[in-house]
Formats: sequence, structure tokens, C-alpha cells
Amino acid sequence: MSELQGKAAIVTGSGRGIGRSIAIRLAKAGATVVVNDLDDEPAAETIDLIVNAGGRAIACNGDVAAPDFGERIVDAALDGLGGLDIIVNNAGYIWNTTIQRNTDEQWQAMLDVHATAPFRILRAASEHFRSTAKREIAEGKLVQRKVVNISSVSGVDGSATQVAYSAGKMAVVGMTKTLSKEWGRYGVNVNAVAFGFIETRLTQEFEGQPAEIEVHGRQFKVGFPSDMAKVKYEGISLGRAGRVEEAAGAVYLLCLPESDFITGQVLICDGGKI
Repeated sequence: MSELQGKAAIVTGSGRGIGRSIAIRLAKAGATVVVNDLDDEPAAETIDLIVNAGGRAIACNGDVAAPDFGERIVDAALDGLGGLDIIVNNAGYIWNTTIQRNTDEQWQAMLDVHATAPFRILRAASEHFRSTAKREIAEGKLVQRKVVNISSVSGVDGSATQVAYSAGKMAVVGMTKTLSKEWGRYGVNVNAVAFGFIETRLTQEFEGQPAEIEVHGRQFKVGFPSDMAKVKYEGISLGRAGRVEEAAGAVYLLCLPESDFITGQVLICDGGKI
């Protein structure tokens, strides 16, 4: 398949899980990809999977919430891939607790990774998008570019113990709708995908003690007790959690030429609510 042949894409948080599946899906369709992760090893694994399948990818690793990261990853795409046509703001993690236990540090961390980081990346990309579009329009060309911001049903509908995470994910929705209005004149489609219960290390089932992930040297408990997971499935029309490949498919839809007249929308990918 070559629907995205010649396109250059950024996918943050693509060393694992949903992000890895998105990067692989875009590469399978012909896009070259800037892969990103906090750690070098998982990013290298994603790149190997893409390259071994005949695609091309480069790494720009590090913390998406760092003040200089937006400029750095946009420059990586422009210098390393020769352009930038698709941005998928996917990187993130959860740090849950009830509001009375929610610290300022916790609140800010969730806003930084889920809202501020995408904002900085998109701000860094704006000059390229605008100047390139103006040149193409002067040449009589119509070229569409794509931004897909990753939100969550927790952002759209709220979720107990996720006040900071939900706030960050709803901020993404506001950013998406605003930029769709600002960038429509430049041929940039800006949409969001709000995920429900997708099978990743953040949502894994456990018996007894939960699993932990490390972010910035801090350990975070992740996953759901098996009995709670079963209750969650009962609220899903399809009766199960989504697979990472299915999550990637929702993003892929919004990167295709067939979505060229869709912008400012939030696609809910949750298996349907009962």
C-alpha cells in the first residue's frame, strides 16, 4: 500500500504500545517516520520493525515535555526526512488519584505531557506548514497535511481518579478545534482521536499487585484488577478492549487522503458504549 508515499510523519511516544502501532501503520502505507520515546531501546525496536518491513524511520528520543523538544523533533523531521506532512501527538502516561490527594506536581505533570508538549510541537511546526502551503498555493498546488492529537474518553467524558489526566486530554480537544480553524487556510486537517479501553501496559489486567512503569525515575502503578476490567468490558458494546492495531487504524483513517475534508473533529475509538 502506498497511500502515504512521500509523506513524512512524526509520532511521539512510538517506542511502545499504541504509538508503535501507529508508526508501523503509517510506514506500511509509505510514510517515513520520526520515532520517539523516552528511552533509546524501545524506539530502536520500532525502527527495526519498520526498516525490516521495507520502510524508513529515524529516532528523536527524549522527553516530549522538555521546553526545547518541539523544535528538536520538528527539525529532526525537516532535516532527516526532508519534510513534515503528518504529526501524531501520542506520547503520554497516567498518574491517577482522587482530587484530595492530587498534588501540584501531579497536576502539572499531566498537563505538561498531554497538553503543553503537543502545543510546543505544533507551534514549532507552524512556520513550516504556513510557508510551505503559501508556496504551494502560489504554484497552484493543493496539498493537505494532517495533525492527529490523541485524547481519551476520560478527557471527553471525565473519569474518577483522573482529574489531571482528564484535564490534559480535554485541553487537547480545545487545541484541536482551535487549530483546525487557524490552519484550514493552509490545507492542514487537525483532528483528534479519543481512545477508550485499549490493551496496553497502562491498562493491563492484574491479580494481586499492579504492574509498575518508570517515568523520570518515578514508579507508577498501572493496569486494572481483573474484576474491574471485566466490569469495564460490560460497558463496551463490542464486549472487549481494543487492540493497539485497531487504535492505530483510527489514527490512520485521519491521515488518509479520504479524510481531506474532515477537520476539527474528535473520533471516539472505544468499542461503543452501552
